[in-house]
Amino acid sequence: MARVFLLPEPGDIVWCRFPHLGYTAPGPKPRPALVIDAGRLGESPAVEVIFGTSKRLDRIFPGEFAITPADGDAFALSGLSFATKFNTARTMFLPYDDSWFDVAPGAPYGQTPKLGVLHPALLRRVEAAVRAKKR
Repeated sequence: MARVFLLPEPGDIVWCRFPHLGYTAPGPKPRPALVIDAGRLGESPAVEVIFGTSKRLDRIFPGEFAITPADGDAFALSGLSFATKFNTARTMFLPYDDSWFDVAPGAPYGQTPKLGVLHPALLRRVEAAVRAKKR
């Protein structure tokens, strides 16, 4: 039986085994994901998350935004170890359990997948990425 975590809140950054494109099974390694919604799948807690990666940060495409060390306090609050870009075109609603999520490195919020939170100063960046994705 899967271990279920206490639901995060929209704006939390979590450690997620986001599936590879075209797959419906958990990915092989956890990576950062931004929570945009929290609710239930049937009787189980679930979250909608945006895919994050520390790869190919030299190119930010429409629908993507990055959080980098240059963001200062916003980067520190995120809990990220490396500059990371999030792709708003890649979202999934996933069960919030240990088959899809893992305890964050260093467990900054206890035995939960939470790495950190999105700083309010970055909301405009996220909104711009969402608008760009819709074009």
